Amino acid sequence: MFGMGMPEIGLILVVALLVFGPEKLPELAKQAGGFVRTLRQMADNAKNDLGREMGHDLSGLDLKDLDPREVVRRNFLDDTTPAATKETRILRPGEIPPFDPEAT
Repeated sequence: MFGMGMPEIGLILVVALLVFGPEKLPELAKQAGGFVRTLRQMADNAKNDLGREMGHDLSGLDLKDLDPREVVRRNFLDDTTPAATKETRILRPGEIPPFDPEAT
């Protein structure tokens, strides 16, 4: 998580315990959880508002789908694409390659 391992997270928790004390730490954790919950709700509301403004529902949109690397991986590198499932063979000398009029 963010390039941190268990020792770093443990050190942060120990420092937080020493700085804030055992009495305030549960309250701060509760506030942090509420902040994350509010932030997620605001992001969902913004995504739904954008979907209504654009005229179609974006509730099923995953932000990972917008990553250009994911688009390339899904459309060009995936083995289940129709181009990858076609059987290919080497042409014999003098053989005319197939022509697809819909491809031009």
